[in-house]
Amino acid sequence: MKATNYALLLIKSFEQLRLNSYLCPAGVWTIGYGHTAGVHQGMQITEKKADELLQQDIRNAEHCINQMGADLTQEQFDALISFVFNIGARGFNVSTIRKKILKGPNDPSIADEFRRWIYAGNQKLPGLIKRREQEIKLYYS
Repeated sequence: MKATNYALLLIKSFEQLRLNSYLCPAGVWTIGYGHTAGVHQGMQITEKKADELLQQDIRNAEHCINQMGADLTQEQFDALISFVFNIGARGFNVSTIRKKILKGPNDPSIADEFRRWIYAGNQKLPGLIKRREQEIKLYYS
């Protein structure tokens, strides 16, 4: 499956475009629309490069979700694109949410698993709470 434009817009609605590297609340160097791979202090990029990195990160999330082999709806897939984009493939691959999806992607308790991922740097972040609720809404639509 491929992410739709809706997944892209969902990610962009929660990831502020930043052309200069910064430390995110979890203490990770970040740039563009939440890109972290290879980012270091003092890095600068263009908006075009930020869009390229975003597309690369979405492709990585697509690969991670497709590799799971679950029978997902497009809405479930798009919600998971935003989720995996945010928490990373490594975190997703060892998560309970992934295990529950593999057992049955329509399990209502999956919503509770989304809601567990609202912390950064040991702090509950209002933006992550809002993001997870949007992902849940899309996942079950």
